[in-house]
Amino acid sequence: MSRSVRTRPEGSGQTLSEAYDTALLDLDGVVYAGGKAIAHAVDSLAEARAGGMHLAYVTNNALRTPDAVAAHLTELGIPTGADDVVTSAQAVARLIAEQVPAGARVLVIGGEGLRVALRERGLEPVESADDDPAAVVQGYGGPELPWGRFAEACYAIARGVPWYASNTDLTIPGARGIAPGNGAAVEVVRIATGATPQVAGKPLPPMHRETILRTGARRPLVVGDRLDTDIEGAFNGDVDSLLVLTGVTDGARLLAAPPQHRPTYVDADLRGLLTGQPEVTGAADGGFRCGGWTAAAGAGRLELEGDGEALDGLRALCAVAWTAAGEGVCTLEAGKALARLGL
Repeated sequence: MSRSVRTRPEGSGQTLSEAYDTALLDLDGVVYAGGKAIAHAVDSLAEARAGGMHLAYVTNNALRTPDAVAAHLTELGIPTGADDVVTSAQAVARLIAEQVPAGARVLVIGGEGLRVALRERGLEPVESADDDPAAVVQGYGGPELPWGRFAEACYAIARGVPWYASNTDLTIPGARGIAPGNGAAVEVVRIATGATPQVAGKPLPPMHRETILRTGARRPLVVGDRLDTDIEGAFNGDVDSLLVLTGVTDGARLLAAPPQHRPTYVDADLRGLLTGQPEVTGAADGGFRCGGWTAAAGAGRLELEGDGEALDGLRALCAVAWTAAGEGVCTLEAGKALARLGL
């Protein structure tokens, strides 16, 4: 994809909820963590929705059905219908349906979310490689997924049956910490078979296409906490993105982001939907300014002067780091500057 290299987070004279018609929101690390709502998420989403913004919840987790996800969000105080939820299971089911005969059998290695999505596309989920499947699909099946399910996938793939994966996230966050995700399970089958699946989930185009088809968004804003799924997915879809710092991405990772991982906007949490983002001004030779902060490139490190909101300092640092890196990754030392911001 041919896109200009982003060298700074953008400003916005409007609130983001006014500037974009639809928010495509990731869930874990953005709306909730460990099953509980993240601070300010419920009130911020309610205000954005009341102002006319359509809210859609987009998840790479293929285990739960849209109904189950919607029920969970509603319990948290975020009224949601199943039609407002888009999952990687739905994206991969569409991908399969476009490549196999109508009504074909599909061997499922995963949970109920995959089975429901396949039936929605008129496909028949089956449980054994001996059921003559036309495809194998693999998605997150929860921590209790039996090891024998991977063997079934291998048996079918070895016979030449095409293999699909809902997503390849190596990890998944939980209440007790980080656990292996579907990508780790996909690697088990890949190692055993030497095959490579077609993948539908973020950051790849099938997932973005699914969200647009289901939401009808004309000016969407991707909102996420992960650079390598949410933000890269927005880049691949050629749409704008908001990174919130309530999940896995910290200041150091953001400053080192390559072009496809650089968000349009950066904010602390979902309250960023309700504000106009501050402008970052300046140039490489004189430093970049945002709010009360000025950032510049020194001898092998990023330098920061001034005071004010920590996020403004981070935005100014992004401009320096991304400009210095160009199409690569910034190697300037940033620890002291980030420590000054408490990030």
